[in-house]
Amino acid sequence: MERTGVTSLPLHPGKAPKWLFGRMVKLAGAISEVMTYEWGHKQFLKTISDPFWFQAFSCVLGFDWHSSGTTTVTCGALKEALASGNDIRVAGGKGKSSKKTPDEIEVIGGEMGLRGDVINELKYSSRMAAKVDNAALQDGYTLYHHVLIMSEDGDWAVIQQGMNTDSRYARRYHWLSDKVKSFVEEPHNAILGKSGEVMDMTAKQSSDARDTTVDLVRDNPRHLRRDWELLKKPLCQTTLDGWKVPKNPYLEMPRRINWNVMKGLYEFQPKNYEEILSTKGVGPATVRALAFISELMYGSPPSWKDPIKYSFAVGGKDGVPYPVNRKAMDDATLLIKEGIEEAKIGNEEKLHAIKRLKKILPES
Repeated sequence: MERTGVTSLPLHPGKAPKWLFGRMVKLAGAISEVMTYEWGHKQFLKTISDPFWFQAFSCVLGFDWHSSGTTTVTCGALKEALASGNDIRVAGGKGKSSKKTPDEIEVIGGEMGLRGDVINELKYSSRMAAKVDNAALQDGYTLYHHVLIMSEDGDWAVIQQGMNTDSRYARRYHWLSDKVKSFVEEPHNAILGKSGEVMDMTAKQSSDARDTTVDLVRDNPRHLRRDWELLKKPLCQTTLDGWKVPKNPYLEMPRRINWNVMKGLYEFQPKNYEEILSTKGVGPATVRALAFISELMYGSPPSWKDPIKYSFAVGGKDGVPYPVNRKAMDDATLLIKEGIEEAKIGNEEKLHAIKRLKKILPES
């Protein structure tokens, strides 16, 4: 599996206020429903495993533009939003909830009608993804969050996150089932975190080391003890920390940003889009929010490469770049839900109108 990027996420305390989390759940559910309707379950899982899209998704939901909580809160909102469905569900969570992932997979798999062997494969995949990122990949980050997003087809994606208390940064890891050929060689869809030296036993460069490890444990323990004593001598000592993070596209989520540079995104006035503006009570703020959401749902990967701009959809919980516009968030959610409900009965006009809104966003 190809690693597609690295980014840094500062560790932040606190949680989403109740009034915001409830809205995040509704909007996350609406966006997910449209995407699975338009693209199918497999494409939805592929998209959510894209680290840039996931970061943009959390910004559109109004949480925070850069903190470690974008992972845990966004996954929590998504889990609750999809809890009543039976085509895509989320198991696991933060802290103690992550330990319940296997049991939740068992329950969800039963509700979906999955075969026992498929459920066991999902549980194994969840356990191995966590084991690899906590043990085989020794990068100084300890996992504290793990979710598995599964579909009724047996496909899955894993999003998990570790923390480094020394640097005060978090690192997020993405997995996707349709590309995993091996859990022990290049399995990740992406690793997001603060760049630095790591020991990665899943790297192709570590193939010989993995083979040597197998040979060592098969050999007489006395030989292993002898080799260890040799390694402890100053002149013979060696290390396994020479592997560095490859030069992948690097997305750094800094602690601060000059919001004046991006102010134009907030101040832009949408064109008179009659199909949407004809709806009673819908003004510029709602159209702006829908434009960002439309680009998130229908845009191409390059449009997600600057996830911070999606903070301008409805604002952020800490008032950055501006306080959450509750009315715009509610109106946008309602219009999306109405669009998907009408599309299900053959009238896709409103959904197509929302899709076209992405074209009104200014160049950033």
